[in-house]
Amino acid sequence: MQLFYSPTLTIEDDYFCFDKNESRHIIKVLRKQIGDNILITNGLGYIFESEISQSNPNKCEIKILSFSQQNKRDYKIHLAVAPTKLNERYEWFLEKATEIGVDEITPIFCSNSERKVIKSERYKKVIHAAAKQSKQAYFPKLNTPQKFKDLIQNSTASHRYIAHCMDGRKLHLKTELKSKKDILILIGPEGDFTTQEIEWANRYEFQAISLGDSRLRTETAAIVACHTIHLCYA
Repeated sequence: MQLFYSPTLTIEDDYFCFDKNESRHIIKVLRKQIGDNILITNGLGYIFESEISQSNPNKCEIKILSFSQQNKRDYKIHLAVAPTKLNERYEWFLEKATEIGVDEITPIFCSNSERKVIKSERYKKVIHAAAKQSKQAYFPKLNTPQKFKDLIQNSTASHRYIAHCMDGRKLHLKTELKSKKDILILIGPEGDFTTQEIEWANRYEFQAISLGDSRLRTETAAIVACHTIHLCYA
């Protein structure tokens, strides 16, 4: 059954009305009628079972029948990823990371970043659509973009990593993780992090990691990191 999304829905609600756009989609496009059951999430871990009580295409009303809370995994994945030159590649990363499972995403602007402006509202829509498609009740948090140095200085993650292509001692992510629960991984732009950025990260206790022998695109590296973490805890 298709999953719908409304961030304002709470466990105290007995009835709820969708906005005009979602109402039109439900009634006109999907041709749902009074009495039809639908699933809704508020993106905060809850899934609500409901039925349509009024099939108004401008204001579809639903009655909440029951709700449940989806189990939350006991580890957190935060990916700080530089926006790619081609916006479509970054949106692909957002979609796939959401489907695989990520808790937090922060776009970071680095010295070699070619894209300095992002479309946050568009990115949120991509994330929400991917979360609904993969039936996830916990939606990833998209943070405000940050400069690289600001992020590393302010990070409170217990375990911090930077993936880069420079020579030097690096641990493989899959052997480093083990039982670590609060994980932040930095992924750089197409031109990689600069030597100075890597030195800054080391100063703030970011461990250099390898994601394998191949040289990966930004969006691919982020997906490999995300998937590797899940495999380690599966």
